[in-house]
Amino acid sequence: MTAGHEQLRYAPMVLADVDDVFALELTVYPHPWTRGNFADSLASGYHGWVLRDPDGKLAGYFLLMAAVDEAHLLNVAVAADRQRQGLGRYLLDKTVACARGLAMHSILLEVRPSNERALKVYKMYGFTEIGRRKGYYPAHDGKREDAIVMRLEL
Repeated sequence: MTAGHEQLRYAPMVLADVDDVFALELTVYPHPWTRGNFADSLASGYHGWVLRDPDGKLAGYFLLMAAVDEAHLLNVAVAADRQRQGLGRYLLDKTVACARGLAMHSILLEVRPSNERALKVYKMYGFTEIGRRKGYYPAHDGKREDAIVMRLEL
């Protein structure tokens, strides 16, 4: 992270965070999760974390699901006005720490081929493409978009 980020507060996501998380989600993704997706993830025991500035404004979040020995990064986002400041990498560092704390051996994720910025971040971080899921994501005009499946060995 760049200078000044040390003041950001990293904390477990709780139900009271869901409105802010959903509001951020709406601003950064063309096909966002629903509020219910976030609430259901927390109710299912998935590991959610938020990153807030000293004033309490949400800067980013992630949700991680543990399955046997592999974690699945379900969702990660950085607020539009905080992008390109190292927060994506910071959240990935925290994701890895969370997965290691759960004794996971790898992290799996899906990403849209059209999300070139995220793909670049994941590749630079060390994730490698292991497959594709055809028609995985909803896209514009009722069409579907593939998902690139990536894995990071821990």
